Amino acid sequence: MSPDQKPPYLLEARQNRTGSHPCTTSRIGNKGQMSQLRDFDVIGMGHALVDLEVEVDQEFLANQDVEKGHRRLVTSKEKTDLHKALGHRSTHRCSGGSVANTVVGMAGLGGSGGFCGKVGLDEEGVFFRKDLEKLDVPLLTRSGPGHTGTCTVMITHDPQRTMMTHLGISADLGPEDVDPKAISRAKYLFVEGYLLPHPRTLEASFKAISVAKENGVKVALAVSDPFVVKKCRDLLWELIEGPVDLLFLNELEGSALTGSDDPLECAREIHGHSTDVALTLGPKGSVLMNQGESSVIQVVPVEAVDTTGAGDMYAAGLLFGLTHGWSWPGAGRLGSHVAAKLISAMGARLLKPLSEEEMAGLAADCD
Repeated sequence: MSPDQKPPYLLEARQNRTGSHPCTTSRIGNKGQMSQLRDFDVIGMGHALVDLEVEVDQEFLANQDVEKGHRRLVTSKEKTDLHKALGHRSTHRCSGGSVANTVVGMAGLGGSGGFCGKVGLDEEGVFFRKDLEKLDVPLLTRSGPGHTGTCTVMITHDPQRTMMTHLGISADLGPEDVDPKAISRAKYLFVEGYLLPHPRTLEASFKAISVAKENGVKVALAVSDPFVVKKCRDLLWELIEGPVDLLFLNELEGSALTGSDDPLECAREIHGHSTDVALTLGPKGSVLMNQGESSVIQVVPVEAVDTTGAGDMYAAGLLFGLTHGWSWPGAGRLGSHVAAKLISAMGARLLKPLSEEEMAGLAADCD
């Protein structure tokens, strides 16, 4: 199935609009209603990657075939050559992938989550599974034959992160890997946009979204990269107008999707298609849209050391707040707070969880 091919429930939604809301078929259901008791706050779905973070200088980065501050997919040979070039530089290893980082971040705040992503039977796959489990996040898919995906994150002093990603077996995530029972017990399904351009992972995403809609589970989608907009623009609008309840995107992705360079106008345009919006603006904060109302969330000022995973952690804070009864502005401020704590140190994980006093103070300010 290609991004140009629509799954049956999306086609039905397009053909059976009976009123102002595009999601009126029994197959797709309405935007999620979190009315029943749920065992998971969020089930995440995305590429399962082992992150290797390493500090490099500008000269080293200039010798690599990648644009600074961007992400490039590499072959197995290119990954091997890169790791040889890195030599004996000190690296930090952790389970990663954008949505996996978000689910782990939520668990660190006291939330509950699981992750659907595919790893190999190799040492890195064993590491990925155990790393999630020690953080109380179950990996909901079986391991398979093949190499576990990796993302080498090269961090320069500015601090900019440049990523070279070998997807490995993570690109083989298919519909048979989806756990309907786990999704049906969640408040949100959070899908990574990187899955949309590839036929097999796209099909898995469609199945997971279908299960979510059949069980009244809300669907959040991260656009993930302007590249995803370029490859899947029409599909993204189908999802926004249909099953997606909450869209996460950054300023570049928003501009690519709507053609507007005004963040507030961009968020309003997307929200006008029945989807709530979380639009991150880097050092300028973020914009939230919910029920016709906009909230501008200010950034928490810190000295940035490593911006790896900032957007993922923001999503963790926002989703934790929304699944625990916080107001939208309050949940946004929590997202901004934990993202700021993250970028003030190296790595895509908080060095230590928020204190009870911090959480209590933020919760008191959530209305």
